[in-house]
Amino acid sequence: MKIKFLGSGDAFGSGGRLQTCILISTEDKKILLDCGASSQIAIRKFNVNPNEISTIFLTHLHGDHFAGIPFFILDAQLISKRTSPLVIAGPSGTERRIIEAMEVLFPGSSTSQKKFELRIEELPLQQASVIDGVKVTPFPVVHPSGNPSTALRAEFCGKIITYTGDTEWAATLLDAAADADILIAEAYAFDNKIKFHLDAATLSEEFGRLKAKRIILTHLGPASLDRLADLPFEYAIDGKEISI
Repeated sequence: MKIKFLGSGDAFGSGGRLQTCILISTEDKKILLDCGASSQIAIRKFNVNPNEISTIFLTHLHGDHFAGIPFFILDAQLISKRTSPLVIAGPSGTERRIIEAMEVLFPGSSTSQKKFELRIEELPLQQASVIDGVKVTPFPVVHPSGNPSTALRAEFCGKIITYTGDTEWAATLLDAAADADILIAEAYAFDNKIKFHLDAATLSEEFGRLKAKRIILTHLGPASLDRLADLPFEYAIDGKEISI
């Protein structure tokens, strides 16, 4: 299994990084964790075939985590000529927010005829669902976004990948990260406590309780980018790929 950070930045492009978009690949499956507004740029930059992506899992419905969806769908219709089904799975409210975003950006696009099946699933909190062969469990976190914000725990091919999404420290992260092969954690701040966001210092303090085998930091803000050498864990950059 390979994990590639197509986008590792915050909402504001700090450090010139693209917004959140994480590709997980196995021999027969490709999925995305989040699809920020710049994701289609990242997909092209790193030569990913979007038609090979079968499912997009969303942690929450802020633009830097889901606003790439309208562009992904339009590309599938008009450029990539997709014919295979596409599943988008996220918290309650996902379908309505995607339709609204599509209609604001490209009026009429949400109802235009497609040559592929598009299915939008809304995931119940703290319950495991099997989507496209992936057992995924969303855990509620602390990050207001108009609909529930979640950390996602994805289990498939004998591996566990947890992604915090955006959140301040929350006890639910302990269950989400338990025994994970990889915990992908936002570290927008370095050691300053910023409401609704994690910082590297807190993650270091809580490392023993998280019980993840490996932590990779992403969604780095200016303070974290200024102190890369001091970060307590390895960190993502756009294009970074790891194998587990």
